[in-house]
Amino acid sequence: MSDAINQSPVHNLPGYTFPGRAEVHRMSATVPLEQLCAEAAALRDAGHGNIVTYSRKVFIPLTRLCRDLCHYCTFATEPKHLSSAYMSVEEALAIARQGKEMGCKEALFTLGEKPELRYEAARKMLAEMGFATTLEYVAHVAREVLQQTGLLPHINAGCMTPAEIAMLRTVSASMGIMLENVSPRLCGKGQVHYGSPDKDPAVRMQTLEDAGQARVPFTTGILIGIGETREERLDSLLAIRDVQQKYGHIQEIIIQNFVPKADTKMARVAPPAAEEMLWTVAMARIIFGPAMSIQAPPNLNSGGWARLLAAGINDWGGVSPLTPDHVNPESPWPELEVLSEETRAAGKCLQQRLTIYRNFALAAETWLADEVRPFVLKLSDSAGLAREDNWLSGTSVEVPHDFRTAPSASYIRINRRHVSAALSSILHQAEHGNTLSIAQISRLFDARGDEYFAVCQAADRMRASICGDQVSYVVNRNINYTNLCTYRCKFCAFAKGKKRTPASDAPYLKTPQDVADLAIEAWERGATEVCLQGGIHPEFTGQSYLDICAAVHQALPDMHIHAFSPLEVTHGAETLGLTIPAFLRQLKELGLKTLPGTAAEILSDDIREIICPDKLNTEQWLAVVGAAHGVGLPTTATIMFGHVDAYHHWAVHLLRVLELQIRTGGITEFVPLPFVADEAPIYRRGQSRRGPTFREAVLMHAVSRLVLSTHIPNIQTSWVKMGLEGARVCLQSGANDIGGTLMNESITRAAGAVHGQEMKPATLERVIISCGRKPYQRTTLYSTAPVPRPAPQLNVRQLA
Repeated sequence: MSDAINQSPVHNLPGYTFPGRAEVHRMSATVPLEQLCAEAAALRDAGHGNIVTYSRKVFIPLTRLCRDLCHYCTFATEPKHLSSAYMSVEEALAIARQGKEMGCKEALFTLGEKPELRYEAARKMLAEMGFATTLEYVAHVAREVLQQTGLLPHINAGCMTPAEIAMLRTVSASMGIMLENVSPRLCGKGQVHYGSPDKDPAVRMQTLEDAGQARVPFTTGILIGIGETREERLDSLLAIRDVQQKYGHIQEIIIQNFVPKADTKMARVAPPAAEEMLWTVAMARIIFGPAMSIQAPPNLNSGGWARLLAAGINDWGGVSPLTPDHVNPESPWPELEVLSEETRAAGKCLQQRLTIYRNFALAAETWLADEVRPFVLKLSDSAGLAREDNWLSGTSVEVPHDFRTAPSASYIRINRRHVSAALSSILHQAEHGNTLSIAQISRLFDARGDEYFAVCQAADRMRASICGDQVSYVVNRNINYTNLCTYRCKFCAFAKGKKRTPASDAPYLKTPQDVADLAIEAWERGATEVCLQGGIHPEFTGQSYLDICAAVHQALPDMHIHAFSPLEVTHGAETLGLTIPAFLRQLKELGLKTLPGTAAEILSDDIREIICPDKLNTEQWLAVVGAAHGVGLPTTATIMFGHVDAYHHWAVHLLRVLELQIRTGGITEFVPLPFVADEAPIYRRGQSRRGPTFREAVLMHAVSRLVLSTHIPNIQTSWVKMGLEGARVCLQSGANDIGGTLMNESITRAAGAVHGQEMKPATLERVIISCGRKPYQRTTLYSTAPVPRPAPQLNVRQLA
């Protein structure tokens, strides 16, 4: 196998060997259909689990003129039957805008091949618009649709030259060409492709080759029932596989059944039998293996969806809630609700994807042009599929409709048939205290539909077993003593030295006495903790941190000082020429009690190199936190997720935290921090996603509970990031702590968050009680807080 296929997002899974040509033909001739389908379905499940995808799209038929004369086609039309040779830019944009309002994320450009080589009307209109070729006009319209609506163009332009592919790559997320069949026999006189020069198999195969060389995510497939033999179908699929093994660029194989149409030369030709469709789908799955996406159009196979799923497909292709299938107008799209229910009845979960498939989207720097990448990032979740909702961490108040019912076991029933055996096994292992692998944890993060609820319920059961029904909170105050920082973390909108944002503060620096005064004010309002963090000020040394700590401790000996990230500790130690443990001991002597485990972001250096290249690396962060535990300073641990990371990065992070905790036992709580994107520099430059989806944010709490288990008993949900309604769902998905009252919150607010800077204890308690749980005020170290002083006034005045 070539290096290209090994690097491809859709190469075979470990342990799978592609069958050779002889074996393919042997199986096709000797293995019964039922057995072929069973093997194909098992392969599909190994590669795609219970997820079946589709793309919600609009169909933009930019021109129906075509120089070819395919004998089954009603799409191609002569100029005399059209009011205009080409759809205008305004007409295409109108369709795209309406589709966007209906949740579409793909704009499918379909057109006849090179009409300007046959029709004067095409040449004349192109010249009037200032274009030499149809594909130049396609590029222009696709660019307008992409930039003005954000819909991702998928361009079915037929045969293309390398130069044309390069031109279209800058305005599209994917392209495609149906091979249809590799047999030149079908181009002979009396055959289906006679008189169609662009249906020459050699020309179409060359386009597949050229697209591979250009690193274009590409769609192709075969058309069955047009006079080909079974052997010619297999030869066609094997020819596609040969190209795929060179370049790894083919993201899906479409098996499309011929449907006879009136007023064509094949109007009286019978369509292929359902068994032929099933046989071809199953053989395609066996030929291409577990990882490839195999698609069958649902509108051409009404009534046969369950059998197609049983034969090994994992994708329904594009389905439009707005535009008809202009190529097959006699076959209307199914209602998406009906398709979803039928897919669910077959034990699968229907999930919207983008026109670029998930693994290609996750490798966007390889497969997408710079001009297109930001639009894909904006629409995708952390697995490269389409975002399920418009929820944004830090800004959304309401939770998405599908998640408004709390997922705990007492609230919702799960159809266990819709939870795969593989996921059930992982949950069983987690609930029995087994350490999960990276692959298993990643699988939990990809849980959707009933599997999502199954994960959340398992986490909630574990929470009840470990923590009971109590939910804790702490009365505290965040004090960020400076927002001046010499570091350039690309996700941070708080630190100054960067461009101001509308939500951020002017540069400031608080003196140690200022910090102490704020701590005194917090104490008077009932706080038991102050959390002290700030930017790495260019004039700060280790003495600066010692002075801040001393000022607070001298003013309030009983106030718990929870302060200084591992980055600040490292900076302080280095500027004083001390070891990390020595500097930590000095801080401890001056009143430091615990450290926040922030600056962790994602404990994978390939991600840190992108989002915070000048910050601590993974091993340095772990070393500082481990050193704190070694000198008797407990810490928290965090994860900041949903930017350029993926599920396996989250899994690695959890396992690194778990390994440290098993070794030291010094972590008091784990705090998921969903990335708030709105004002983050990396997002504003189009280099990151918009933060995690709501499903992903909730699952981070649930999966953290299952992975960390009894080792870190406390999982906190951040009302600042999740909102109160989101925090409520997290409390029923494994979390047992709702964080602090804060009194001030600057870092997330600078990134665009709107959930406020203070949450009164009474409000937090109402949220907890609404979950059927018992609130209690805790200390930083999770003991019950002392009898309240004149304040945790559960209803206190707002801070000025």
